Amino acid sequence: MEKSKILYAEDDKTIAFLIQDSLESYYDINCYSDGRSALEAFNSQNFDICLLDIMMPELNGFELAQQIRDKNSEIPIIFISAKALKEDRIKGLKLGADDYLVKPFSIEELILKIEVFLKRTKRTDTSPLTYKVGKYNFDPKNYTLQDTENSISLTQRESELLLYFIRNKNTVLKRQDILKAIWGDDDYFMGRSLDVFISRLRKVLADEQNILIENLHGIGFRFSEKST
Repeated sequence: MEKSKILYAEDDKTIAFLIQDSLESYYDINCYSDGRSALEAFNSQNFDICLLDIMMPELNGFELAQQIRDKNSEIPIIFISAKALKEDRIKGLKLGADDYLVKPFSIEELILKIEVFLKRTKRTDTSPLTYKVGKYNFDPKNYTLQDTENSISLTQRESELLLYFIRNKNTVLKRQDILKAIWGDDDYFMGRSLDVFISRLRKVLADEQNILIENLHGIGFRFSEKST
């Protein structure tokens, strides 16, 4: 059975390691050390639930939760924070969070809360969104491109990368931003992987003359689609 996918935003490396180590046997947990990289990941990937610290660089947890809610009104959000004031808990819940855990807490309690919200979400789950890419219907949740005659299977990384491009169409995207959003890191080896996956997407979409994945030397890429 496929594991539920968690977006976890936490800037404290020790706490992040402990929680990730405790949960990864049960879930596909993706950890981000600042609010901006967490938001980029949310915009380019499919997650089942969000665990958010509050005090983080770039975007704090409240700002991150607001932007997540603006894009998705259904995904469960649990704040996990050392901020224990009633005002903070109320603010978090008013922003649309489903729960608020104050550090320190037990892993058992966190897992119970995660399971409650995942079960609730699955009962109200709808068919995944599809996107029009040239002649294809792109289903990011099932990793497929389909037209009236053919269905092309993508890998998870190819699907995540294509979704990121679609959601940032006609925008100059820096290499390091793409790497952090999709891989969570921007080291040399991840950069080589990015080039490989972009080459694969270009081959898949080679017969779509109106779609261009443009290489901007020294900067990154731009995905564009001409209107027909």
